[in-house]
Amino acid sequence: MYFNLDENKYEIVIERKNNKNTYIRVKEDLKIYVYTNKRTKEKDIIKMIDDNYGSITKMIEKIEKKNKHKDKNYLLGKEIDIVVLSNQIHPEIYNNKLYIKDRNKIDKYYKEIALSIFSERLKEVYNLFEEKIPYPILKIRKMTSRWGVCNRKNISITLNLELVKKDVKYIDYVIIHELCHFLEFNHSIKFWKYVEKYCPDYKFIRKEMKE
Repeated sequence: MYFNLDENKYEIVIERKNNKNTYIRVKEDLKIYVYTNKRTKEKDIIKMIDDNYGSITKMIEKIEKKNKHKDKNYLLGKEIDIVVLSNQIHPEIYNNKLYIKDRNKIDKYYKEIALSIFSERLKEVYNLFEEKIPYPILKIRKMTSRWGVCNRKNISITLNLELVKKDVKYIDYVIIHELCHFLEFNHSIKFWKYVEKYCPDYKFIRKEMKE
C-alpha cells in the first residue's frame, strides 16, 4: 500500500496491536506508519489515510525538510564547513569554517563554543531584568524534547546544545523563558506577560522554533 504525493510514492506500514485508537506517523525513513487495532479493516485504514491527506502531507514535508539539513553544520544560524586539522588543539571559527582536531568529537567542540556564547548571552539577557532574580548556574546538554530547563532548587538553567546552531534571537528567547521561571514557575498568563516584556516577538519566535 502506498501514499501518493505529487509524483512520489510513500510506503504505508500497518502495525496491528491492541491499540484502542489508530495513530498515523511519518518517520525519518519517510514511511507512513499506521498503528491500529488488530480488528481494524483495511478499507477503514484507507479511508482514514484519505481523510488525513493534508496532515500526512505536512508530516512528510517536515521530515523531508529535516532530512535535507541533517548532514549540514550550522553555528548561530549560519551554515558552516567543518575542517579537520591534526594540529588543531581548540576549536576555532574563521570565515564560516569550524576548525577542529577530531570529527568524532564534534559535540565536544560545539559544547566548548556554546559555553562561551551562552555565557555571554546569559549575562546580556540577565541585565535586562528589572525584577530581582538570582543569577543562575549555566548548564549545557543535548536534549531531545526541550530547548531549556529551569531548576529553581539549585538555581540553574540548562540549555540545549543544539541552540548554538540557531540564530542569537532564539538563544535569547530560551534564556528569557527560563529566567522568567524564577518569577513564575508555571506557564500562566502572568508568566507569559514577563516573557513578552523582555521578548515582544516571543509568539513568532516560538512558532519558528516549533517548525
